Amino acid sequence: MNPIIIVHGGAGDIPTSRVKGKLDGSKKAAIAGHEILAKGGSALDAVEAAVVSMEKDEYFNAGYGSVLNLRGEVEMEASIMCGKNLDVGAVTLVKDFLHPISIAHKVLTDSPHSLLGGEGAKIFALDKGFNTVYPGSLISPHAKKALDDFLKHGEFGRTEIGALNKADVGTVGAVAIDINGQIAVATSTGGMSGKAVGRIGDTPQIGSGTYADNLIGGVSTTGHGESILKYCVAHNIVKLMENGLDANTATKKAIDDMTSRLNNTAGAITLSKNGDIGIHYTSQRMSWAYIKDKKIYYGINHGEVFEEQHEL
Repeated sequence: MNPIIIVHGGAGDIPTSRVKGKLDGSKKAAIAGHEILAKGGSALDAVEAAVVSMEKDEYFNAGYGSVLNLRGEVEMEASIMCGKNLDVGAVTLVKDFLHPISIAHKVLTDSPHSLLGGEGAKIFALDKGFNTVYPGSLISPHAKKALDDFLKHGEFGRTEIGALNKADVGTVGAVAIDINGQIAVATSTGGMSGKAVGRIGDTPQIGSGTYADNLIGGVSTTGHGESILKYCVAHNIVKLMENGLDANTATKKAIDDMTSRLNNTAGAITLSKNGDIGIHYTSQRMSWAYIKDKKIYYGINHGEVFEEQHEL
């Protein structure tokens, strides 16, 4: 199996001023993951590396750049899944750590549990050697402005999808297949701007934000978390593939059906066990990039595909 990695940088009503940063960051993340795959590394390590790259980039709603809750705080969540044996690791309500995805990976490898949250996630992370960052250092200027703008609009429900997307709803994610045919998926987010303190979205919930099965494929989702959660979008896509649909058709059907049923937007990236790719979103934009057969493909607008040669 030739290794493949695909990433997304979040779906939503992304302003033009942030398009280039999203595209550049998505390509950089795909390259970070692909470098590991090209050296024979595991899909799990590759998706973590790709997501870590985006968690460091203020153009993405994860790690540094995460949007803020109503109290002006960063509360992050992440999940990672191995398709070989369905092992998972997830964290939620994480504060003061730059890379929630790396903590989630440690939960997968080093914990008897699958999902840790809040104080328990912090205790686990410190025990595993993760260092906290200075309080407030994860708050980007863009995230602070997004919260200020949100608060000016009044209550959450009054502005519906538009206000949510303008606040950079979305997550980051990666799906990879390594040379051994192993599939892994990682997803990380700061949630939605102006969320209630303690709100938990789809990202850390396996089957909603993340799913991987070597027998079928892998999916990472992004968009309106409550809707993705209700519709179990990631697992929905995998089951559609199991029932015979190709990766792109399954991705399109699940996302379109969710949007039709729940009237909120989302997106997903998918890899089948054979390396077929699915990309679909009902939001205005979703940044994505993938590397396959020595080329990097990327885009952010509907119907848009750029490609460049990529040689290590």
